[in-house]
Amino acid sequence: MAREIILDTETTGFDPKTGDRLVEIGCIEVVDFMPTGRSFHEYCDPLRDMPAEAEKVHGLSSAFLTGKPRFEVIADRFLEFVGDSVVVAHNAAFDRSFVNFELEKCGRPALPESRWVDTLAMAKKRFPGMYNSLDALCKRYKISLDSRDKHGALIDAHLLAEVYLELQGGKERALELTAVVTEAMAAQRQAGAYGQRPRPLAPRSTEAERAVHAEWIQSTLKDKAVWVKLGLVEISG
Repeated sequence: MAREIILDTETTGFDPKTGDRLVEIGCIEVVDFMPTGRSFHEYCDPLRDMPAEAEKVHGLSSAFLTGKPRFEVIADRFLEFVGDSVVVAHNAAFDRSFVNFELEKCGRPALPESRWVDTLAMAKKRFPGMYNSLDALCKRYKISLDSRDKHGALIDAHLLAEVYLELQGGKERALELTAVVTEAMAAQRQAGAYGQRPRPLAPRSTEAERAVHAEWIQSTLKDKAVWVKLGLVEISG
């Protein structure tokens, strides 16, 4: 069973080394390429102002973030949720730099680069020379963006989970189709609505074999035989 964590962050800027901080983190648990419904999501007080350019992207103001827990408060719960799983992010170097900066700042172990999967790198291999932002990939794979107005860590993690599954070969779409077909078959089975074959299979037994079989049913099983109940064999009274 392969467990992976799809992760996205929102920040005050581009580089934690110049004073930028993480302000939102969202994670989705995926097992065997399918979301389990488990997630981790927190807003964090960056203890600094929010640049107007960054607020335009994610809509998180200083007023909204003031009083939210500092990252050090949520760090242990975040690490517990991630566990020893692989972490999947779009442009993983960006998210990794902020996550590890915050972890190291509060004395927690960083998540090594070897544990991260970068969907941007995957997309560049799949679509060389094309625009491969998360939004562009969602549009390419016909994944709806109606669920969000601005970027948000948890919303974007959900979108990235769908993109990641498509980059892995579209397993989610195939499983959804399988589920639809299975449900339809179950409903048909429950209703007893099996139609006749357009070209019935030819019998594989000989006429003599069928006569012996009918005689055995007549003498041994009588009307309890499933063949009689299904009207495939008639017995005399």
